[in-house]
Amino acid sequence: MENDNGNLLSVVDLKKYFPLGGWFLGKSLGHVKAVDGVDLEVNEGKTAALVGESGCGKTTLGRTILRLIEPTSGEIYFEGVNLKKLSKGEMRGIRMNMQLVQQDPQSALDPRMTVKSSVGEPLVVHGIARGKELREKVLFLLQKVGLGEEHLNRFPQEFSGGQRQRICIARALALNPKFIVLDEPTASLDVSVQAQILNLLKNLQRDLGLTYLFISHNLSVVRYISDEVYVMYLGNIVEKADTKSLFMKQLHPYTKVLFSAITIPDPELERERLDIKGEVPSAINPPSGCRFHPRCPESLEICSKIMPELNEVEKGRFVACHLYK
Repeated sequence: MENDNGNLLSVVDLKKYFPLGGWFLGKSLGHVKAVDGVDLEVNEGKTAALVGESGCGKTTLGRTILRLIEPTSGEIYFEGVNLKKLSKGEMRGIRMNMQLVQQDPQSALDPRMTVKSSVGEPLVVHGIARGKELREKVLFLLQKVGLGEEHLNRFPQEFSGGQRQRICIARALALNPKFIVLDEPTASLDVSVQAQILNLLKNLQRDLGLTYLFISHNLSVVRYISDEVYVMYLGNIVEKADTKSLFMKQLHPYTKVLFSAITIPDPELERERLDIKGEVPSAINPPSGCRFHPRCPESLEICSKIMPELNEVEKGRFVACHLYK
């Protein structure tokens, strides 16, 4: 597969099943189908957002793309190279270009390591810098994210949540990557601090030419930072569109429900809140056909029988729904 269409990352029919563990009468007890046949592309220098309810498989997808979790099947292409076919040694070199920023910066940082040690660790592990050169490189990275020399020898517990996330971002930048998975990077932060981190991420993308996969359930944040959006439900992508189009009009019934919950910052305006019945089905035994059909207010008879494919229904607009055949 050639990287001839501007895609830095392409994911084809990616699946990740987790075994439940144990056997009964010679048969497996089943699997959790966390990611079940996902196609996804991220253009170089752009931000693709992945949105959906908690537990829909967003984080698992992000970690599987980085091969921090080994995929069950499917293909992952980065700059035209199929990551599935690489050995652990070969992945070590590729990972310099692929990094992760986690949701909770407090748990992401070792409380026993100073900022200098945490941010500099990737440089030491890959044999890039030591001693005085390491200190200079770490200081440069800290300055990139709005911190300074006075922070070098402090420990994570001496910082606010926003500052800790800046440290995590600096560490992710240490190896000069091209692609970063941002897994709910602002979810644990106050609203005012969220804005600062989002602005920092946008500025870094502009200055360094970074490409992001931004995982979030916060649609207001997604609207600000992303170029296109993938909507995920129970391991499947149900809608894909550029950000502007998706926020103007939603097509898939699940996407409509998600967007009806967005708060409007005007007390005189009201948005019609769409309620759906039932709970999210289990990923161990998902419904047949469209996985959203038991809760869908617009379901048809065919929805319970046949899984809809993700088809282009308008230019650049993809929906997995029988309503748009």
